[in-house]
Amino acid sequence: MTSWAAKTWFITGGSSGIGRALAARVIRAGGRVAVTARDASRIDLDLGDQGVALDLDLADPGTFAPALAAAEKALGPIDVLVNNAGYGLLGAIEETGEEERRAQMEANFFGPTALTGLVLPGWRARGAGMIVNVSSVSGVLGAAGSGYYAASKHALEGWSDALRGELRPFSIHVLVVEPGAFRTGFFARSRRYAQKQLGVYPAVDKRREEEGRGDGRPPGDPERGALAIVAALDSDEPPAHLVLGRFATAMIADALERRIAELELWREVSEGADFRE
Repeated sequence: MTSWAAKTWFITGGSSGIGRALAARVIRAGGRVAVTARDASRIDLDLGDQGVALDLDLADPGTFAPALAAAEKALGPIDVLVNNAGYGLLGAIEETGEEERRAQMEANFFGPTALTGLVLPGWRARGAGMIVNVSSVSGVLGAAGSGYYAASKHALEGWSDALRGELRPFSIHVLVVEPGAFRTGFFARSRRYAQKQLGVYPAVDKRREEEGRGDGRPPGDPERGALAIVAALDSDEPPAHLVLGRFATAMIADALERRIAELELWREVSEGADFRE
């Protein structure tokens, strides 16, 4: 079986981090790749004749169709779509303004869903395709200060689960990737802060202070993350969700175990909500 890495990819947010590492992996495997960023000049990969760098801004849906058309003109039909671009908004729920909330959802949820919708007609006709939606630990559990970031990732995951069921008859798979803390420069490059700061939420204030001191050295390796994603795609039964990193694995396992324990604790009350036939 030909590795997915040897096929043709379209990757958003490809100027750094996991997106860049995936693009480099595709090039090394002999595949072809369209790498996008808000400013394509920031993409420093040596693409040669195997790839193209394209402008695509998730805040501007008008850039989506032209970018896809340019990619297919240069490389041929797309086989793998990676929705990787986005950013994290830090601020308490009460601190986050309407414009900030909507911009977060546009970038992390509505942008990827609109872009995906553009490839589906061709993929259904072909009967093949792979969608990789890059979520986060925050797509499974929310943390104080990341309410709207978590909401955007929860929405992406729920949408992905529904889409997977709809696309199964067409041999199109949807993989959700849930990274933990990776050494990508995320906090310097893809972090925004709510303009209003009330100073009344200690957990949020502490996070702002800690992030102000820099990224530190997160344990996640983008290169190993890219390898894990390709391995998952090439498996006989690709997973629905792929967690990346020890931190993420521990956090998500703990959250699911606590959820199951709570479900069992309240099972009698929960089941008692049905009609008594």
